[in-house]
Amino acid sequence: MMGMVRNLVALLTAVAATILMMGTAGAEQGQPAPWETTFQEAFSPVARDQHMFHDLLLWIISAISLFVLVLLVYVILRFNKRANPTPSKTTHNTLIEIIWTVVPIMILIVIMIPSLKLLFYVDKIEEPDMTIKAIGYQWYWGYDYVDENGLAFEAVMLEQDELKPGQPRLLTADNAVVLPVDTNIRVLVTAEDVIHSWAMPSLGVKMDAVPGRLNETWLRIEKEGMYYGQCSELCGTRHGFMPIMVKAVSKDDYAKWLVKAKKEFASGRAPAIKFAQVTSASAE
Repeated sequence: MMGMVRNLVALLTAVAATILMMGTAGAEQGQPAPWETTFQEAFSPVARDQHMFHDLLLWIISAISLFVLVLLVYVILRFNKRANPTPSKTTHNTLIEIIWTVVPIMILIVIMIPSLKLLFYVDKIEEPDMTIKAIGYQWYWGYDYVDENGLAFEAVMLEQDELKPGQPRLLTADNAVVLPVDTNIRVLVTAEDVIHSWAMPSLGVKMDAVPGRLNETWLRIEKEGMYYGQCSELCGTRHGFMPIMVKAVSKDDYAKWLVKAKKEFASGRAPAIKFAQVTSASAE
């Protein structure tokens, strides 16, 4: 019996290791990878804590599943008709009933404490270094740099024939949200028409954009690079074509970008051709 359990544990361990290797094989920073079965790599404190909480739950549910499997196998082998022709008529066992009541309560407490801590941590940042606003439209995103006196622009998905080498299909927008690394950034999220959702998996952010409501979240990017996300709320026919592209740069490069961006986006609006493209595509 114990030998069978050891073999089962070894098999499960080998399968888990194979899945993890598949999940990380070929992974690129800030975007999904082919055959990826795990989370995208974490590049913010929130995403890292979310992964740790997930791993804790994975160990707990795996232990519970293995225990139940072993118990079922034991019951099947020990109490079948051949091995136990005269079954016991015992209907209650005080010790067992106390154990199966207390142990689940203890497990829930172990889950509840880090869960509540993470919820509070994700919810709000007390002292942000800067604030941006993301506005969902059908079907593109608008961004307002609240602290920069009217710096605003829209980000529309690039079509296949507009992509440059290395730019991922369905995830690349014409304008990236440029943000500095190692900065506490408050993100205000809302929408103009229907419910959208601003989601960046590698940064641990997913916040609904609700018309008439201003939701708040935050992020802190730990490494320079390009990060990709999408609207994760069913918002209409072009729901799958609302990418989010965040470019994380050093604080010095961000300061330089601000100077250029204030000139480029002085009107606070994107070129009219972009809105025509979106309207035409949605009509199709």
